[in-house]
Amino acid sequence: MFRSGIHKLVACGAILLVNASWGQDTLRLVRLNHPVVLDGRVEEPAWEAVPPLPLVVLVPQYRMAPTERTEIRVAYDERYLYVSGRLYDSDPKGIRARTLYRDAFAGDDHFCFALDTYNDRLSAAWFCVNPAGNRIDQTIGNDGDFATINRDWNTYWDAATTQNEQGWFAEIRIPFSSLGFLDHQGRVVMGLSAYRFIARKNERHIFPDMPPTVQAFFIPVKPSRMARVLFEGIRRRTPVYVAPYSLVGRQQQAQLNTAAYNVLHDNRQEVGLDVRYSPSPSFSIDFTANTDFAQVEADDQQINLTRFPLFFPEKRQFFQERAELFEFGLGGPFNRLFHSRSIGLVEGRPIRLLGGVRMVGRMGGTDLGLLTMQTAAERELPAENFGVLRVRQRVLNPNSNVGLMLTSRIGDDGSYNVASGLDALLRLVGEEYVTLRFAHTFAKDQESVSFPKASHLLLRWERRAQGGFSYATEVVHSGAAFNPGIGFLLRRNFTAVNSQLQYLWFGGPASPLRTYTVRGTLAHFLRNEKAAVESAQLTPTLEAEFKSGNRLNVSYRANYESVLSPFAIAPQVLIPTGNYWFHELELMFISRPGVTLRPNFTLTAGQFFDGYRTAVELRPTLNASRHVELGADYSLNWIRFPNRNQKIDMHLLRLRLRFAYDVRLSLSALLQYNSVSDRFDVNMRLRYNFRDGRDLWIVYNETLHTDRKGWHPRPPLSLGRAFLVKYTHTFIW
Repeated sequence: MFRSGIHKLVACGAILLVNASWGQDTLRLVRLNHPVVLDGRVEEPAWEAVPPLPLVVLVPQYRMAPTERTEIRVAYDERYLYVSGRLYDSDPKGIRARTLYRDAFAGDDHFCFALDTYNDRLSAAWFCVNPAGNRIDQTIGNDGDFATINRDWNTYWDAATTQNEQGWFAEIRIPFSSLGFLDHQGRVVMGLSAYRFIARKNERHIFPDMPPTVQAFFIPVKPSRMARVLFEGIRRRTPVYVAPYSLVGRQQQAQLNTAAYNVLHDNRQEVGLDVRYSPSPSFSIDFTANTDFAQVEADDQQINLTRFPLFFPEKRQFFQERAELFEFGLGGPFNRLFHSRSIGLVEGRPIRLLGGVRMVGRMGGTDLGLLTMQTAAERELPAENFGVLRVRQRVLNPNSNVGLMLTSRIGDDGSYNVASGLDALLRLVGEEYVTLRFAHTFAKDQESVSFPKASHLLLRWERRAQGGFSYATEVVHSGAAFNPGIGFLLRRNFTAVNSQLQYLWFGGPASPLRTYTVRGTLAHFLRNEKAAVESAQLTPTLEAEFKSGNRLNVSYRANYESVLSPFAIAPQVLIPTGNYWFHELELMFISRPGVTLRPNFTLTAGQFFDGYRTAVELRPTLNASRHVELGADYSLNWIRFPNRNQKIDMHLLRLRLRFAYDVRLSLSALLQYNSVSDRFDVNMRLRYNFRDGRDLWIVYNETLHTDRKGWHPRPPLSLGRAFLVKYTHTFIW
């Protein structure tokens, strides 16, 4: 008893000991001298020598007394990082564990921690486990910006959980070989945060203490506010991961010639290889040959009510590692100098990737990323080489950096496109940030274009605060010839001024509201010729977040659009040339996460160009059990143009089924119907995960043409079908 008390006292002193050479807030974590069995019981004597992290309640009321006891401990040995949670609960039957599907969040109780492994105060790797032992891993960038969450990232780690009449318990083990970090003479500093979520109470216990005024959205993962922790004498193996795959299957595709459709059949037999090597803890190299992404989930279909292109996110695993390093935003949520979907995908359909190399790393305060990929000639497209170089250097303070990006797209037909960019993110004082970005493009058919016309400039000033008064103002100028060959742009040849003002209040202990917000946004786009207004939108918004977790949002939008050329929103439904003012109201409800049925919805009604629109979007999710999750996204756009006797009803339906027998065997199905394109898409994927790096996939895809009347020649019912079996086996040396 006395000896145990001495051990705890010594351990508490160790974790709180300050090492002046590493900063006054750097904590030494406990190094384990005895083994930990990863069984989810948290019973080993080694854990008793580790003091729990000091937690505070963030939600529903900051610094309220916790309703349940939580003990989170972090320790390490030379090869692994260990995290445990004793998550006591006075009502064990109330513990929510509704899914076994990997990387799925179903509003469950969960226990998470995040690591700023490179100590850059910008990005973090994030690990979660629910009471059923289901794991989630993802990354986040831009100092906790919710829009940067990358849910498709995966790495090698283990977790185990148990549950009894006292609550639930979890143990997590991560090899240091799965983490990139900077080692300085045997010492490694990382940022660390951890939290517990009690679903039925919408209650979050967090470490370190972080006022809600600075949190990122509603998730307490903000790299600049993490506790700095010190590891000493850790040994990071530098294994080589060799992951060959084999794929067999059969495909058919309907192709239109001048007189009829031909159905082409193809038996697929493919092999490929991915190799990963990390010559140092802060540097990794990935090689890929004959890359295949057959197991990737299909894109969500979208309906386009604008004259601008649709944006689709990247889902392919090869492009996920440190994806935030390759970000170079050009203004707005989608515009970017580099968008990896430009590589090997044309209108959502894959082009053969012969292979490529990606290198990412960090040296001191410098981040470095390099990517090169080669595609084959296919579908009347030339073979192309794609290249990206990204350099980012910390300057002035831990939250400021300057960077460089170069991209290239070179075809074997002599075509080329090269883009260069310089950017800076500067934290001036407090939460005040300035962003500067300049980019320029060169292309084969634009040698004589003047420098300003092929350039893009962005200046942004913002106050990054969640509570109280915050604001952001952004000015963007883009030349007529600016065209990043492997980027994404909604508009071209414009000047924009976008602003947002917001004030957020926190409710008191007796209030049912956790926060209520007044926000106003203004987007204003000018054509560079004659400075004529192209688009404008003014959006005042009222938002309420309840302590239960429900969210309610009411917005009014005043829109202006100047249309110089007619454009179609559906076959035979055009928006004519003209200048339009139109107004609409929107009501959005987001359900609390801890309920079995989450009936999220959005209602929109008002004018639409020279007509009217009523839109309903329903997004219910039902977790029938921890084995079965059913979700639906249904949108109806009811559009009428009475002055020209035109109308259309647009239906878009997505049905999602996720079935998980256990944490290894799962089935997902995505069924989509789009009334505008008359398409019904089926994407089904059966996965058996033997262990991390060893997967068997059985994939079935089909696209059906649902309305063939009036077509000449008449298309077949099935426009394309594929049945594929893929096995990947990772060898680790």
